[in-house]
Amino acid sequence: MPFFYDLQPDLALRHYVRLYRCMYLSFTENTLPPAKAYPPRPEITLSFYPRDPEKVHYSDGRVMPSVKSALIGQQNIVSYRHIGKEFLLIQVVFQPGGLYRMTGIPTIELNNQYFDAATVLGNEIKMVNEHLANIEDFPKMIPVVEAFLLRLIKKSTYEIRPVDKVGMVMLENVNQYSLDWLAREACLSSKQLERNFNERIGINPKYFSRIIKFDRAFRMKNAFPDKDWLSIALDCGYYDYQHLVRDYKEFTGMTPVNFYRQEMQSPERKFGIAEV
Repeated sequence: MPFFYDLQPDLALRHYVRLYRCMYLSFTENTLPPAKAYPPRPEITLSFYPRDPEKVHYSDGRVMPSVKSALIGQQNIVSYRHIGKEFLLIQVVFQPGGLYRMTGIPTIELNNQYFDAATVLGNEIKMVNEHLANIEDFPKMIPVVEAFLLRLIKKSTYEIRPVDKVGMVMLENVNQYSLDWLAREACLSSKQLERNFNERIGINPKYFSRIIKFDRAFRMKNAFPDKDWLSIALDCGYYDYQHLVRDYKEFTGMTPVNFYRQEMQSPERKFGIAEV
């Protein structure tokens, strides 16, 4: 039975992990669905593929190797994901600064990258992949992933800082914040705030805010297909429709209308599922 939903992490992980994104799709016909176009979204993720892996290529021409688990940095361009006949995704969506605090990896080094997670996080993740591949009952996979993440946290010496909490506030609120306000909340100067954002979140706060707005508009259109684009733009904090168009063209290379048409061809749409 196809599914696509989010799960909340264990309480001990909630300062590090925002959610788990879970998807299962199975195709029986000979022809596989077209690639799904993934636009930029305000997140860094660790993805596990216990069944068929996905094939990924970027709009800039790069083709990535198929892997059993992938560490995916903050993106600002479109990636295209081709899935197999049996696709199961268990994706860890980190809190802002969560991966940095868990591993000490400067996340700016991961931008627009799709790494084999084992090459970055070590051989232990290969055992996690093997364990997941041998589990048939999907809910039993989450504790395996959480146990791995908790082991990473136990080894880490990095603590949550106000700048991380600022990133979380930005994700959860529709308000637009000035750089000065964000810096005050993070107890940093504007230059320190930008440097810390780049290191811990991967991009500067202004760019992070733009991707958050764009992602809200993308998901709102999926949730309310009949809602007009001007209303979506205003509800998501844009001054007008043209500002929304500017972001769509920068992040996807298309107008909102054309990218939505492409989104309608995503594999999950065959089962009446949409990202909202």
